[in-house]
Order: sequence, then structure tokens, then C-alpha cells
Amino acid sequence: MSIWRTKSIEQSIRDTDEPGYRLRRDLNGFDLIVFGIGVIIGTGIFVVTGRQAAENAGPAIVLSFLAAGAVCALAAMCYAEFASTVPVAGSAYTFGYATLGEFVAWIIGWDLILEFTLAASVVSVGWSEYAGDLLALPTTVTLAGLPVNLGAVAIAVLLGFVGMLGAKLSGRVTAVVVAIKVGIVLFIIAVGAAYVDPANWTPFIPPAQPAAADTTGVSDATLTHVLFGLEPTSFGPWGVVAAASVVFFSFIGFDIVATTAEETRNPRRDIPVGIFGSLLIVTLLYMAVAAVVTGMRPYTELNVTAPLSDAFRSVGAYWAATLISLGGVIGITTVILVLMMGQARVAFAMSRDGLLPRALSRIHPRFGTPYVTTLLTTAAVALLGGLVPISTLEEMVNIGTLFAFVVVSVGVVVLRSLRPDLPRAFRVPWSPVLPLLAALSCLWLMLNLTALTWIRFAVWLVIGVAIYFLYGIHHSRLAAPPAQPSGEEGEGVGEGFLGA
Repeated sequence: MSIWRTKSIEQSIRDTDEPGYRLRRDLNGFDLIVFGIGVIIGTGIFVVTGRQAAENAGPAIVLSFLAAGAVCALAAMCYAEFASTVPVAGSAYTFGYATLGEFVAWIIGWDLILEFTLAASVVSVGWSEYAGDLLALPTTVTLAGLPVNLGAVAIAVLLGFVGMLGAKLSGRVTAVVVAIKVGIVLFIIAVGAAYVDPANWTPFIPPAQPAAADTTGVSDATLTHVLFGLEPTSFGPWGVVAAASVVFFSFIGFDIVATTAEETRNPRRDIPVGIFGSLLIVTLLYMAVAAVVTGMRPYTELNVTAPLSDAFRSVGAYWAATLISLGGVIGITTVILVLMMGQARVAFAMSRDGLLPRALSRIHPRFGTPYVTTLLTTAAVALLGGLVPISTLEEMVNIGTLFAFVVVSVGVVVLRSLRPDLPRAFRVPWSPVLPLLAALSCLWLMLNLTALTWIRFAVWLVIGVAIYFLYGIHHSRLAAPPAQPSGEEGEGVGEGFLGA
């Protein structure tokens, strides 16, 4: 029983037409760009920008966004090639299954469950903070001795219901909200530029200083500092890189587009359009917003729960602050919706393959959506968003995302070698150089996350490995593949390059 068995591309595509497990194809290229922008622009720009400018990068947070966007662009090429070649739900999980083997695919899927669930939880907390700022009301109450963020719970439950009603309906809701959200971002740039004081950009890269310890007394040392014996620092060049590793969270979303491949009418054309279109637009908007906000207010004063609206209050534009808080509440809504949709579809793909109980992959007879995994996702996001502080979740999201990007980038090179015959609507140029550069860039950002984040990530992976060997390896649909006719290529199971 090989843990390196692979699921062929042909079998993955055939599974998409299996009765009772078939997703409805309702999305086009425009829908995917809207989904991408809808999930990318959110808590990252509305909340994380201020915190990282104050703690790590200063006005050079603009460079942090540029660096994170460049790494995403490299990874996006690899996602576009895979998703247009293997138009199946599951994103990096499905890609890994076709190239690196079942065990690696399970690890990726388990990692994506962590990424999407925690990301949706982080964003639900950010939504709650802006809602509280807008209404001037507390969103956290104490129940049974525990602080519970009721705003985060309420929005998760509401959007879980919307997501269950269908991808097309979710796309229409997202399109309306994205129009409002992009309008608010453009408003921040245009109006905020009038309040910019160039003196706030000096020094552009603040001098390095020792990193502060967290509330437990543990230093926020990154893994690069631990490995090479360097003192952890804030600001300076290292601070810009450290901030890039965290604001990377702001770009999470283009990979969500790949999870909708099975619900797209023409995935070979529309998936690359959705990925690159959304990524380019938001990168430009992010850099402009970061420049304006750090110019409006000294970076040392931006570590607040709603930094964008607070920056406008600091210059007396209270009406604008209220409008931005409203835009933040509306805009962040789509991020939660699309993240929860992505998580439900990854779990759906794993369940359909037997690595999770098959009952989880049932499709709603009326709405054509994976309603069981959607309900479970909603419950998990509501629980985490209601009980866990946002600062505890942010870096865990990033390390999970970067890990998936590394595997996808390596997988492109492997699939090119194993199946050069496959039709590819989009091909990463200068392969294998660019895919390997993407993998190394993502690994570098991972190394600049804190050692404590790596420990938490390792614990999550150990739990996943235990579940795989106790359940997944025995219940996988590839555990007992059907016999293949003599002389024909097997389409159900093969050996990955690790098991060759």
C-alpha cells in the first residue's frame, strides 16, 4: 500500500461527472476576477497594513507589499498552469495528488484546511472590529467567563448560509460588494492624498531596533534569526522583509480562484484570467493605499484596530472615517464568503477521494453545492472567530499558504516531466527556473515567520499525518484500484516520482 500512489489527471476529471458529486458549472472569467478581488482586498489592507507599518516596516510597508506581490506573481503562474491543466476542485491538493503522490496531497489538503479556515476566522474578526468602529458599539461580550466576539460569529453564520445557496448567487453578491469595496479603496487614495504630509515618510525605512518580546516573554524571533544566530530586529531591511511575510496575508485569494475550477464553464481560459487579473489590480491598489496612509499619519500611531478610518479621524475628516468604516464592513464581507467557499471545496475534494469520510462530499440536490462541508466550515470559522484573538491567527494563515505555494511550484516542474503530453492553456515561462524561483521565494518568506509559528504549524501537520495513517490511507479510493486491461495505461493509480 504505497503512500506515493498518484491519481491520474484523467481520473480526476472523470470524477467531476460522478452522479451525486457533480458541481454546477456557472462561473465565467469575469466572475473569477470578481471572486479574486473580492477575497484579496479585505482585512489585509484594512487592518494588517497599520499594524505592520507600526511594528516592522514604517513607511517602507509599501516595499513590503511590492515584495509580497512579486512572490505571489511567481506562484500565480504555477497556479494558472495547474488549474488550466487540471480543472478540478481542490486547488493545490488536487495538483499534488496528480504529481507528488497521495501522502503529499493529504498534507497539502490538511494544510489548506488550516489556511482557509483560519483566514476566514481572521477576516471575520476584522469585520467585527470595523463594524464595532462604525456603530461605536462593543462586539465582544463575556459568556461563561470567556470573551466571545459575537460580530465574528454572526457574519460567519450568515455567509455560510449564502455560500450554501450556490456559487452563482455568491458571485452576484460578491460582484456588488466588490464594486463598493474598490470604490472605497479608490476613495481612500484620492481623498487621503490631500492630507499627506511628506514628513511622515521620513525616515522611509526606520533604523533597526531589537524586537520586543510578546506578552508571554517569548521573543518574536523569526526562524532565520534562530537558524543563523542573529538578534531579532524590528524595522530596517529585516523589518521590511518580516512585514512582507505578514502582509502576504493580504494577497491570499488568487489561489481561491483555482478551487472554483470545477464550477467554471471554460476553466482552461478563465482560470488564468481570474488569477492574473485580480492579482495585478490589488497589488497596485495596496501600494497606493499604504503610501497614502503612512503619509497621513506617523507610522508609530497606526497600530490600532481600524487604522484606515483612524488615519482620517486624525486629520479631522470624520465623515470620511465613517464612510471608510462602512466600506470596510461591506468589503471584508466578501473575503469571508469566498474563503469559506474555498475551504468547503477543498474538503469536498478530499472527501470525494475517500481521504475524509465520503458522506462529507454530498451535493445539495437543489443548489448543487457541497453543503455538508459548507456547514462544517461555517461552524469552525464561527467558533475560531468568536474565541481566538486575531493576532494569534495571522501568521498561521501565512505559513500554511506559503507551504501550499511551494508544493504547487515544485509540482509544475514534476508534471512537466511526468506528463509533457497534457494540453496546457497557460504555461509558466522559463520553466523550471521560474517555478523553482517561486518555491524558493515562498520558502524565504516562511523562514521570516516566527519560530513559534513554525512550532504550531508542525503540531498541526503531525495531527494530520496521524489522521492519514489511521483513516485516509485505508479508505482512499485508490486503496483498491480496479484491474486495468492488459496493454492499456492505468488511469486510476500510478507511482509518483518519489515512489518510482
